[in-house]
Amino acid sequence: MPRLFRHDCRASTFVAMDGVEDVMELRVLGAVALLVSAAVHAWLWFDGVRNQSVGPLFLVNVVAGVVLAILLLRWRHWVPAFLTLGFGASTLGAFIIAATVGLMGIHEHWKGPYVFAAAIAEVVCIVVGGVLLQRRFLAPSRRRVERTA
Repeated sequence: MPRLFRHDCRASTFVAMDGVEDVMELRVLGAVALLVSAAVHAWLWFDGVRNQSVGPLFLVNVVAGVVLAILLLRWRHWVPAFLTLGFGASTLGAFIIAATVGLMGIHEHWKGPYVFAAAIAEVVCIVVGGVLLQRRFLAPSRRRVERTA
């Protein structure tokens, strides 16, 4: 089976065989943010949101957050970064809609520690996903590393 990555022992980066660096710290930060968002939604689901119209969506958010965190750490491809960005944007977007005009009959408010914890985690997901994608696609010439035999 061909090797897809080689590990640089001097830094916590993985270098894909196409020569593009992948910074593991960003992936760990993104995975933690995904898990924080998933944990907040799980807490709220058990706290009674499951009986509201958005209950199933909260459960989907919990499962998606955990699955994406695992993918982000294990699969060094652009897809998990893209999905992390999309997860953060869609989840934060849904909350903003719920807090302004309402979503599926639910009108939320910007108060409580869980609201800010989830919002910060989702902003981190957006930033990490965007930075990983930017490093992968928009600046590959600066990130190229010579192949070694």
